[in-house]
Amino acid sequence: MADRFLIPMSCRTAAGALLFSVGVIALMGIVTAETLYPGYSTAENAISDLGATLPPDSIVVEPSATIFNTTMIASGILVVAAAWCVHRAFRDRIVTFFLALFGAGVLGVGIFPGYWGDVHGIFALLAFSAGGLAAVAAYRVEPPPLRYFSVILGAVSLSDLALYFIMGLSASPFGVFGLGGLERWIAYPILLWVTGFGGWLMGGEGKRIAERS
Repeated sequence: MADRFLIPMSCRTAAGALLFSVGVIALMGIVTAETLYPGYSTAENAISDLGATLPPDSIVVEPSATIFNTTMIASGILVVAAAWCVHRAFRDRIVTFFLALFGAGVLGVGIFPGYWGDVHGIFALLAFSAGGLAAVAAYRVEPPPLRYFSVILGAVSLSDLALYFIMGLSASPFGVFGLGGLERWIAYPILLWVTGFGGWLMGGEGKRIAERS
């Protein structure tokens, strides 16, 4: 029985641990930054305002900015590392591609806060779009019923993003939540998927270990 603890961590398990960590770190980092930001509104303020508001009169509030930007940088690095492990585990280039793009987008959001203007916007758009696409694409390697939840969460995120660009904030059905609420309906489904996907990856390996014991 003791031998189960000596089995080396596989790429699948490593990917799961990394992605689960991203879900925890990103969510708790955002929540912590929000609580330390005086007057911050989850309805009216964009998520990235926690790092810095957009120019020309950018506002940086500490320690929220450091917490948020550090959280995004750490999360981006972990997702990119997880993408490499996922590729080693499944050899699925489509899942790897979108997961790596998602990580690059999140990393860029942290490196280039809101006062970078368009550069920040490009990375934020990359994170949102690639994250949603990664959740949908992951059905290729996930079993049911996880694959169904994955596609639904990805579709919700992508639909919200598309409606915002097509219809604008005021006309989008998600606009009732305000800009901050609309962004969270894009970002949080992705974080829920990342956490669930990571948990499944770790759990699947654990099942095989238990069967060997």
